[in-house]
Amino acid sequence: MNLNTKEITEDVSYNNLSGSLPKISARTFKIIGNPLLCEHNSENDCSVVNPEPLSFPPDGITGESSSGNKSRHLAIALGTSFGAVLLLLVVVVLLIWWRYRKNQQIFFDVNEQYDPEVCLGHLRRFTFKELRAATDHFNAKNILGKGGYGIVYKGQLTDGTIVAVKRLKDDINFGGEIQFQTEVETISLAVHRNLLRLWGFCSTENERILVYPFMPNGSVASKLRDQINGKPVLDWSRRKNIALGTARGLLYLHEQSDPKIIHRDVKAANILLDEDFEAVVGDFGLAKLLDHGDSHVTTAVRGTVGHIAPEYLSTGQSSEKTDVFGFGILLLELITGQRALDFGRTSTNQKVIMLDWVKKLRQDGKLNLMVDKSLKNNFDAAELEEMVQVALLCTQFNPLNRPKMSEVLRMLEGEGLVERWEGSDNTETPRFGALENFPQRYADYIEESSLVSEAMELSGPR
Repeated sequence: MNLNTKEITEDVSYNNLSGSLPKISARTFKIIGNPLLCEHNSENDCSVVNPEPLSFPPDGITGESSSGNKSRHLAIALGTSFGAVLLLLVVVVLLIWWRYRKNQQIFFDVNEQYDPEVCLGHLRRFTFKELRAATDHFNAKNILGKGGYGIVYKGQLTDGTIVAVKRLKDDINFGGEIQFQTEVETISLAVHRNLLRLWGFCSTENERILVYPFMPNGSVASKLRDQINGKPVLDWSRRKNIALGTARGLLYLHEQSDPKIIHRDVKAANILLDEDFEAVVGDFGLAKLLDHGDSHVTTAVRGTVGHIAPEYLSTGQSSEKTDVFGFGILLLELITGQRALDFGRTSTNQKVIMLDWVKKLRQDGKLNLMVDKSLKNNFDAAELEEMVQVALLCTQFNPLNRPKMSEVLRMLEGEGLVERWEGSDNTETPRFGALENFPQRYADYIEESSLVSEAMELSGPR
């Protein structure tokens, strides 16, 4: 006898049983060979296998079946509930991950121009609507500075963060979306305490915008002319620290960044100051990249006349040494508090170039006359002499004679300047490259250069 009630078979054949059929829980009930029992059975043929006649199994079997069904139903219910909760958690986690990835990924509005090979890090992509609202519809009252590549606005994001928004001119040809992506990537990869770090950008069919952290103390150019209670905001100590910080930033771009970057417009207007008056080199992101195997690749002169190296003006070729020249002019800006070009006017109403003027004062032994009058003689004479020497080494007309930024930094920190200065004859070689007559004044380069009219400032004063 099989104990499973759904498969029990009762076989009472050939037992001479009589009476009514018993109520037994069984699938089949064989009664063949029981003629007396068949007399009371409604079936005519006692040889047939009757179907299960009962609907009530024995008590023991009933209890076990009921308990098993309840356990099984409970297990199914628990399993279903657990599965539903697990599925809900998975959906929630995937939704959170998707929203995070959406906020972190970089997308471009120009159709089918995204380059998957360009890795843009964790830059935030802003919508044009966000930046328009942040700058009060690019209100003129929020302008921080202007330049050849665009206008910089002060903006406030919805979370209260103050930012600098550089809206690039729409008539500038960046060579397409892919090239813009590459430039944005380059900016994002340059990370140093003395470099202005890119926070995000906006790229649409008609707009290219870069977003930077706001520098509360503006630029060195603006602070050189500011005074508080009759005292300059930038005293001699701060000016020397600015020189050191700028040198460290340029050193990173030239010798530690991969790929290396040429700034091409090093000047006081492009050196920003954070809340602690620490120098932060800005606007380097719009410079062209240098290929590892080529040190003088350029397509047009970029920079500010008065800061552009002579060889750049003569040939249109740039290298790290063009930035070294610009840094030398920056040192003279810090010392004099004046602009490099249109520095002053003589009695004949002619322009005076600061570099030529400083060289003559040094030859005449009158260094004190070049110091910013707002300092009121509150400077270190020995440090002045050293800074002038470094500036003149950096601004030698022959780029081969100029030091690298790593050497410049060491000299500013007091190492190797004496040897380097004594090793230079402080006079220019009569020949430079293919030029037969080597100019003795920087003004001569400006007058003779056919590229001066094509020079474009990357940014203006702030």
